Amino acid sequence: MMRISDRISGVFLALLGLAAFWGGSRLPPVPGQQVGPSAFPMVVGAGLMIVGILIALHIGRSFEEQAEAELAKHRQPDPEAEAFQRRRRWFAFLPPALMVAYYLLSERVGFVPVAAVMIAILAFALNAKRQLILPVSIFGALGIHLVFVKLLRVPLPPGPLPMPW
Repeated sequence: MMRISDRISGVFLALLGLAAFWGGSRLPPVPGQQVGPSAFPMVVGAGLMIVGILIALHIGRSFEEQAEAELAKHRQPDPEAEAFQRRRRWFAFLPPALMVAYYLLSERVGFVPVAAVMIAILAFALNAKRQLILPVSIFGALGIHLVFVKLLRVPLPPGPLPMPW
């Protein structure tokens, strides 16, 4: 299995955060609003930069090692967990694939259905409780839509069935 150094992944995250922060800072303000469309990417970018720097500097690594050692003491052989670990190596490709699917489908289908399916796929891939996947994906997509459209005033693709708000 290929491993990537914490320094490399931390620097990559910090650069990604810097790009998000810079891109967000270049968005034009909305007249009459104190918080515009630049706020969200700038906050996310700053968070990514902070987390990337912490990862690159190995801050918090000792806590991770202690937790892994504690878990190893109590670990029982679990075939389901081992199968999950084998599938896990493909998880890195799932978010980019879902973002490409969102880009291709959102205008025609609409934000809410596409986001609900994306949340459901991610929850299923991460072994969420099966009875919670459907309600969480539906209410999560509706909640995200409500926050972006009403609070942040960011238009999202309505698709053939627009939301009533």
